Amino acid sequence: MSDQILLGTRKGTIVLDRKGARWTPRPIAHAGMSISFAARDPRDGTIWAAMDHAHWGPKLSRSKDGGTTWENMTQLAYPPGARFVEQHLPTPDEDPDASDRPTTYKNAALLKVWVLAFGGEDDPGTIHAGTLPGGLFTSRDGGDTWELNRPLWNHESRGGDLFAGNATTRNQWGGTPAAMSYGEFVPGIHSVVVDPRDSKRILVGVSSAGVLETRDGGLTWQGRNRGMLNDYLPNPEAEWGHDPHFVTHCPGEPDRFWQQNHCGVFTSEDGAQTWEKVSRPEVAVHFGFPIAVDDRDGRTAWVVPAKADDQRMSVDGGLFVARTRDGGAGWEIFREGLPQQHAYDVVYRHALDARGGRVCFGSTTGNVYVSEDRGETWRCIGNNLPPIHSVRFA
Repeated sequence: MSDQILLGTRKGTIVLDRKGARWTPRPIAHAGMSISFAARDPRDGTIWAAMDHAHWGPKLSRSKDGGTTWENMTQLAYPPGARFVEQHLPTPDEDPDASDRPTTYKNAALLKVWVLAFGGEDDPGTIHAGTLPGGLFTSRDGGDTWELNRPLWNHESRGGDLFAGNATTRNQWGGTPAAMSYGEFVPGIHSVVVDPRDSKRILVGVSSAGVLETRDGGLTWQGRNRGMLNDYLPNPEAEWGHDPHFVTHCPGEPDRFWQQNHCGVFTSEDGAQTWEKVSRPEVAVHFGFPIAVDDRDGRTAWVVPAKADDQRMSVDGGLFVARTRDGGAGWEIFREGLPQQHAYDVVYRHALDARGGRVCFGSTTGNVYVSEDRGETWRCIGNNLPPIHSVRFA
C-alpha cells in the first residue's frame, strides 16, 4: 500500500505522508495555482502537476525528487491548423439535433490539461495528456516535448480532417459544461486508460462523446459505446453523444472497465466492447463523478454518489461511499466516520482513488477522508484545504 497521497487543489499541490497512523501534509507546492491533476509516474517516481493558471494558461510541472523541487515545463500547444466544429449550448426550447444552424469552426487553443496517464513498462518515457478542447497529447521523451494525436483529433465522429478543409462527416462530439468556466462549450478528454499488458492499447473518455479505443498506439480509433445509455438524447442508445464522467479499469484484470456516467454507473467485463448499467437509484447509486476500482479484483469498485445534476451536492446532506464486490449487482453503503448532517461535499471525477485496500477521496469543500479497511470506515485527514480537484496515491 502507498504511504503517500497527492492532492491537486484549487490553490496548489499538497503531498500527504503517512507517518505511523497519521497522515501529515507537507508545505503546499505551486501555492496559489489551481492544479487540475497531480500524479506520480510509477516507472521513475516523477511527480507531475497540471497547472491551470488563470493568466498564463495551462502548464505542466514536474518533480524528480519526490516533490522537494519543481520544474515548470514547456506549454502544450495545438499545432497551426488545428480546428474544431464550434458547439452551441442548446437553449431549453431548442432541438439539440436541429440542422438549420450553420456549421462554424474555431481554431483550437489549449484551455486545460485535464488528466495525465503514463505508458507501461513496455513504453518508457511515454506520457499522455487529455485536454480541453478534446485533444490527446503524447510525449515520448518524458514530458520534454508533446504532440497532438491527429487520428483522434481528425476522427470521423467529430467531422473528419479539419486540417485539410471543412467537415466531411457530422460532428458528434458535444461540449461539456465543465468548460463553461473558460468561456467555451467544447469537448474534453478527462480519462486516459493504458493497458498494462500492451501500451499501444489506450482508451479515452470524452465529455460529451463517449469512449474510444486504439490498439495500435493511436494510429486508429474506434468507438466503444455499445450498451451505454444517455437519458437526455432522443435515442438513448445512440452511438455517440454520451457523457462519461470518469472511465477506469482494474490493473490486475485489465479487461474489466468501469465508468461513472452522467446517466448512471456502467461496467464492462469484455474490454469495453459492451457496457452494462449497474446503477441502483433506490440506494442513491446513480449520479456522481468519480469511480475507483480495486487494483486486483475487477468486480470491486467504489463511488461517492451526489445529488442530481441540477444540485451537485451530497445526497440529503449526508456523505457516504458505496462499494460493490460483485460487479455492480449489489452495493454496500458506508457512512461511519463521514458527516451525516449539513454536508455539502461534492467529489470531482479525479478525486477518489484506491490502492491496496486503502481508499481516499477529497471534496470541493476541502475535506480529505481515508479508509484503511476498503471503504467500510472513514476518518478525516484534512480540513479547510482548498477545493480538491484530484486525489492519487503515489
